[in-house]
Amino acid sequence: MGPQYILVFAVCFLASLLGPLCGIGGGVIIKPVLDAFGILPVSTISFLSGCTVFSMSIASLIRTRGNGVQLSIRTSTPLALGAVAGGLIGKWLFELVRRTFENESTLGLIQAVLLSILNILVFIYICKKDKLKSYHTESIPVALIIGLALGMISSFLGIGGGPCNVAVLFLFFSMDAKTAAKNSIYIILFSQASSIITALATHTVPDFEWPSLLLMAAGGVVGAIVGAAISKRLSTRQVEVLLRGLLAVIICIGFYNVFQFAVLA
Repeated sequence: MGPQYILVFAVCFLASLLGPLCGIGGGVIIKPVLDAFGILPVSTISFLSGCTVFSMSIASLIRTRGNGVQLSIRTSTPLALGAVAGGLIGKWLFELVRRTFENESTLGLIQAVLLSILNILVFIYICKKDKLKSYHTESIPVALIIGLALGMISSFLGIGGGPCNVAVLFLFFSMDAKTAAKNSIYIILFSQASSIITALATHTVPDFEWPSLLLMAAGGVVGAIVGAAISKRLSTRQVEVLLRGLLAVIICIGFYNVFQFAVLA
């Protein structure tokens, strides 16, 4: 097994272990980290990251059944369905941008800039959220619209859902950190499924090596299982601290990627 395969497995394992603990999935870690190493084309990383997050989501939800954390089906299902539609739009936008610029570095720069801005905004909100008003949204149409926006963002950026999901569940649905984490993974499952199916149906799957996909998916599943075991021992407060720490690290990686892609574009 070459160094590249060991690297992608390790990144996916750690991302899928840490990500689900606070509901940001693994894509928001996998995508920028692999972009930073530059071992695969940007479009390939986006697709493989989505596949990894999909496998991670299934494993995480199965492993956390009966752990005492509520899955709010009435709230999260409209969000998830909206995310499916948003995932289709996001995938279309991704392909449009890829065809327009034809330069993987330019595509990577656009994704890195948008992801950095998004993560900074979410980080600021999470640090200030205790001083801000939150809402108890019960409207299904509003949930569908919010889900549409989440799915579109996650699909275009290839991150699965990330911290944006958690921030929305905090703000609009007044969930605590552990409940938001579990429901975020539920939403991510739907959005990634739609993105993958769309890529297969429209024949826009980028070139990739099967060992990379299998190792990344395996890392996602194993990481999710280990993360679910750790989650039982963490308090809601500890989950929030972990979320802030991960976001700070991801933002730093994002700045590096913006610089790297700007030089290459």
